[in-house]
Amino acid sequence: MKLNSLRARLTVIILPPLLVISLIAAAWQFRTTTDRAESIFDRGLLSAALAISRDVALSDGDAISPPTQRLLNDTSGGAIFYHVYAPDGVFVTGYSTPPVLPNASPTDPQYYNSIYQGAKVRVLRYHDSTVVSGVAGVFSITVWQSADVRSSFVRDVLSRSFAVIFLLVLSVAIVVWFGVGLGLRPLLDLERAIAKRTPSELEPIRRTVPAETQGLVNTLNALLDRISRRISSKDEFISNAAHQLRNPVAGVLALAEAVENAPNPIAAKKRSAELVTAAREASDLTNKLLSFERASGTDILRSGLPVELVAFVRNVSTAFTQKYIDCGVELICVLPTGDVMVMGDSTMLQEAVLNLLDNSLTHGGDGLTQITISLSQDGLNAFLVINDDGIGIPISKHIKALSRFSQASGGPGSGLGLPIASRVIENHNGCLELLETASGALIKLTIPLAH
Repeated sequence: MKLNSLRARLTVIILPPLLVISLIAAAWQFRTTTDRAESIFDRGLLSAALAISRDVALSDGDAISPPTQRLLNDTSGGAIFYHVYAPDGVFVTGYSTPPVLPNASPTDPQYYNSIYQGAKVRVLRYHDSTVVSGVAGVFSITVWQSADVRSSFVRDVLSRSFAVIFLLVLSVAIVVWFGVGLGLRPLLDLERAIAKRTPSELEPIRRTVPAETQGLVNTLNALLDRISRRISSKDEFISNAAHQLRNPVAGVLALAEAVENAPNPIAAKKRSAELVTAAREASDLTNKLLSFERASGTDILRSGLPVELVAFVRNVSTAFTQKYIDCGVELICVLPTGDVMVMGDSTMLQEAVLNLLDNSLTHGGDGLTQITISLSQDGLNAFLVINDDGIGIPISKHIKALSRFSQASGGPGSGLGLPIASRVIENHNGCLELLETASGALIKLTIPLAH
């Protein structure tokens, strides 16, 4: 059975162990009380026997003194019976027919249980050397008491002890049941604080909470921060995308109208070619925008799989060669002999590297003849370096080149190639760097190795 209530869960967790401890304490109390009662009442019987022995000697066997009688009647918790035998077996004083103990020791006191007039009794047989009426020897003194006296004492003590234990368990149950409600008040305040948050207001929760829930609040604040930044990023992306797509879409629409209104087939064909080019550029921009957004929203650290970079670079080289088979640019791969393993998304990595290669072709200039991809590692990170012999990127424009919708120099393209690659590598817990070089562009990708 599942308990959805925290109060019920705590009650179930706390009470059963407490009940077990209470039962153990009750059993121990019963044993201790029984032993203590036996010891107390046995000492009472011994005190009575000593007093009777003294009085019999002093009165020559006639009677016991009033103080001893009060001892027998008042201090023992119940009536005590006694019987005294002379050394020769002659009855001296007391009650007749005492409980008899066979094979009684002539010297040591002996305690035993017996039956007297159909009732259970506790008996002490005591032997004392004295002189009574001129008769010297060992006198046998027997004192006994009803066992019900001891049982009543034990029941009285145990009933009080069990009542205390029961009240303790009940008090704990009540404290747990109502105390949990008081203890949960900070969580209820936290619930109200969370309820006040809206999609447009995701400020961190700043209030005093119990130490046990501080980790929960910190995790929640971190989540709210990521969501807030994600929403801000999406809002910014939508705004930029709308701005960037407005002109291409308007251009496509204008060319389409021009084709429709062309004065002759030759003009229509020419404008159709321009329309196709504009549509391709708009499509390329749209794909780049979607790629950038996909790169921004991918959690590679959780969803990544092992990627072997040597085979990966070969696949990228094949894809690039097939796409730009007639571009006249040579792609050279410098690869290590062993495996280089990272955790990541091979599709996103391939798109990032292809974007960088596309950038080299688009912005490398007419003198571009060669692109080199080098792969290496240092035990902690893998390094993928892309170098071309084109016009390169000036150091002063590195930051601009990594910004969305901007280019280091004017020309075709969407201005998203480097930002997409940078975002993909960042999602792989790595970094993209534009390095200074004597000629061409030099881009270094750093990705942590898989462990």
